[in-house]
Amino acid sequence: MSDGPPTRAAAAGLDLPPGYRAIALREYKDAMAHAVAVAAMEGAGTLVFVRRFDTVEFAVVLEPEEPLSEARRAIYAIMNAVADALAAHVAPEKPVTFDWPDTIRIDGGVIGGATLAWPDDASETEPPDWLVAGAILRSVVPLSGGAKNPYDMVAMAGTSLDIEGIGMIDPTALIEGFSRHLMVYVDRWQEFGFPPVGRTYLDRLKADPARRLTIAGNGDLIERGLERPETIARHDLVAALAQPGWRDPATGEPWL
Repeated sequence: MSDGPPTRAAAAGLDLPPGYRAIALREYKDAMAHAVAVAAMEGAGTLVFVRRFDTVEFAVVLEPEEPLSEARRAIYAIMNAVADALAAHVAPEKPVTFDWPDTIRIDGGVIGGATLAWPDDASETEPPDWLVAGAILRSVVPLSGGAKNPYDMVAMAGTSLDIEGIGMIDPTALIEGFSRHLMVYVDRWQEFGFPPVGRTYLDRLKADPARRLTIAGNGDLIERGLERPETIARHDLVAALAQPGWRDPATGEPWL
């Protein structure tokens, strides 16, 4: 079958809010890699997705106004938008939660996560020409997966849309929901600053109840005691993003 050019706009089968432009890729392509490759040319609002049956995979190009050191906090807006898109379809008793900074869980199982990229030559003190944020969510567990029975959750760290009861949802519905929720968080950030976005993220974060968590101006996660203000631990966002916590390095897919 011919590779063919990427599919664009309405032909991509997505109903996106104004400001977005869709590029659909064949199932063996990489949404994140393609978005990074075209980011400088295509610009903000470009949303790339891959037509796969086993995962929902997409990436979006952003053009932040903040210096790179602050703009990386976009990962938290991305995580919020993905979680809201999922929560609209998952049963209320199945919470959507986060592991810092990039892992998404449904009812305790890893469903996938987010990634963030920026130009190699970008200055920490200047706005980058672009950011690319991507996400991968597992739709089904392959029969060759880590568990003998793909529905045996005791033997698995991961889960899937199928296992969580929403396997029949059209993947485009999740991507469309993500795009709308992301616009809400971008607008909120522009109007009120980052704190509301950060608070929404922290509300979904699995954390020690004896710690008080905040997000620093450069995106690092800061832990403090409830009674004392001094920092107990500071977690480096750039270092954490370099090795996505949700991705199995052997397969490149969400952990099973």
